[in-house]
Amino acid sequence: MPDRSLPAGARLALTTFTIVPLRTGRVDRETAAVAMLLAPAVGALLGVVLAAILLGAAGAGAPVLVAAGVTVAAGALLTRGLHLDGLADTVDALGSYRSGPAALEIMKKPDVGPFGVAALVLVLLLQVGSLAALPDRRWPALLATVVAATAAGRLAVSWACRRGVPAARPQGLGALVAGTVGPVPLVLATVAVAGVAVAAVPGRPWQGPLVVGVALAAGLVLLRHTVRRFGGVTGDVLGAQVEVVTTLVYLGLVLTG
Repeated sequence: MPDRSLPAGARLALTTFTIVPLRTGRVDRETAAVAMLLAPAVGALLGVVLAAILLGAAGAGAPVLVAAGVTVAAGALLTRGLHLDGLADTVDALGSYRSGPAALEIMKKPDVGPFGVAALVLVLLLQVGSLAALPDRRWPALLATVVAATAAGRLAVSWACRRGVPAARPQGLGALVAGTVGPVPLVLATVAVAGVAVAAVPGRPWQGPLVVGVALAAGLVLLRHTVRRFGGVTGDVLGAQVEVVTTLVYLGLVLTG
């Protein structure tokens, strides 16, 4: 990770995964590699903000479902809804049973089909339901749960951008970031996210990392399927990875906690 790429990569990570209004500056594959590697760190920062919103809403007397709904809405707002849009487009393309350019053409359409709508509703319901179960927990476990889930969702993007995974198109975000993340930093980032998850289930330190590992494995299964169907990764596929893995970690940590 060259020093001169770190500031530009950090700016690119923040502007890609949040609404933070920074000047992007230099954008190339070297910078993209840094940005995709820093994606889990950006997710962790976002998780801290979302946990504060959840605790604040619950502390102000809002019903747990309302507090959870406000938190999920804030998450969508702080990311411009890009990951949700990517999920909807990816599921619509998969649901069409088309492959290659025909599937990619469906993903480019501005409308959302029934498969995409169903996926959005399911993911949002599961996220709200999971977050609604958290305010009763002690704040360290709540914070670790939200941070681990949001960081793991972005870690799935790092895995999707690992070397050997092609881009589906010659242009776009997928072409910029595909194959840029090396194995050693990827493993280190995974260990870091798993370490955060340790505190999510007090008394059972192995359970949080296990949930993160299972969710990432599910994300890799989805990635393999999308690469086979579309010919590689796209920005929409990366967005789908974020939402699917984040939701699975929330669900796993709530059910096992």
